[in-house]
Amino acid sequence: MSLDNQVILVTGGTGSFGKKFVEVVLRDHKPDKIIIFSRDELKQFEMQQVFPSISGSAMRYFIGDVRDRNRLNRAFEGVDIVVHAAALKQVPACEYNPFEAINTNIIGTQNVVEAAIDHGIKKVLALSTDKAVNPINLYGATKLCAEKLVVQANSYSRIRKTRLSCVRYGNVIGSRGSVVPIFLEQRKKGVLSVTDMEMTRFWITLEGGVEFVVNCIDQMDGGEIFVPKIPSMKIADLAAAIAPGCKIDIIGTRPGEKRHEFLVSQDEARHTKDLGDMYIIDPISKSWESVDHPGAKPVPEGFSFASDSNDSWLSDEDLKRIIGIEKS
Repeated sequence: MSLDNQVILVTGGTGSFGKKFVEVVLRDHKPDKIIIFSRDELKQFEMQQVFPSISGSAMRYFIGDVRDRNRLNRAFEGVDIVVHAAALKQVPACEYNPFEAINTNIIGTQNVVEAAIDHGIKKVLALSTDKAVNPINLYGATKLCAEKLVVQANSYSRIRKTRLSCVRYGNVIGSRGSVVPIFLEQRKKGVLSVTDMEMTRFWITLEGGVEFVVNCIDQMDGGEIFVPKIPSMKIADLAAAIAPGCKIDIIGTRPGEKRHEFLVSQDEARHTKDLGDMYIIDPISKSWESVDHPGAKPVPEGFSFASDSNDSWLSDEDLKRIIGIEKS
């Protein structure tokens, strides 16, 4: 399914992902409209300075909150594709404000799903995270619930032809709240705060995440969780690449943090397939008919995709190139 001539709505569209998504889609496709649905009028105003909603432009801006089902119903009129990126994602903030995290990440996702089905939206693709795999913090738990809501919604949506799927990937290099901008700021003072020298994380670029989402919109049939094959890197190596020679202050693992992350667990491997550049996790059980992805092969027995046992690792040179640091 091409994005040309489609009406696309992005929830949480003023975030790092949403802005890059708009940039990539306007560059590579010819959508009829891109609707930015978010609750912050200042961020929408700032985004309109870059992507104006003038006559002849595909851009539209819609103030609203995914918690408000009535507002979603109004926004979804005439929409073909929904990319659901709205979420509270800061782990400490979610721990301190659990009601808010649940209302946005779980109830908000349910609202998006139900509004999409009611309006016969063609495709809904929700963004998830490695934190949803065997979660130990509230953010991960809410995203696990959101995944379940999206995947199993296909049981209700087939009459109206709505297809719903998820993408799940790791840390986005340089996004708001990521450790990279923090380290870049801390290196000015010569001291970097590192939680655990052995900690590893999956990494993906912002553009890589957007291109993966666009690819999955094209391939999705409904019910899949798409996982890209992305590299890992130790947090200690990340710090050394960004600020060589700076002092490292070990502050200890924060509440809700894992030493290593998973994108596919061993339990999920029983219904996971390898499609070359990605993994596809099928629903544990489904009551709807679906098509197989050509070329997809079952993963080996006992397989898992973990950040510490990854076959692919991000090099110092690659990281410096991505974030724009000159080689020393």
